[in-house]
Amino acid sequence: MHTSASRVLDQVAATGVRFEGDILYVRLEDGREISVPLNKIEWLAWLARATPDQRAHWSLEPGGYAIYWEDLDDGVEVCHLLAMEPLA
Repeated sequence: MHTSASRVLDQVAATGVRFEGDILYVRLEDGREISVPLNKIEWLAWLARATPDQRAHWSLEPGGYAIYWEDLDDGVEVCHLLAMEPLA
């Protein structure tokens, strides 16, 4: 049986978010925590430029498939963070 990687990534949900400096940490429902260096990823420049207060106001989309920052009117899907590829 062959399962596409993107299909598996779509099924992983976020349960929490935190920042340390310019590193975004996302807790996943399967127990993992991923870290993303914002200043190294061009397609997350909008989040790298955000103030700590703006970064602190995040919410999870229903089912945890994405993280949204209302103050910034932008967000990111967990599958894109895991695959390290921007929304096409």
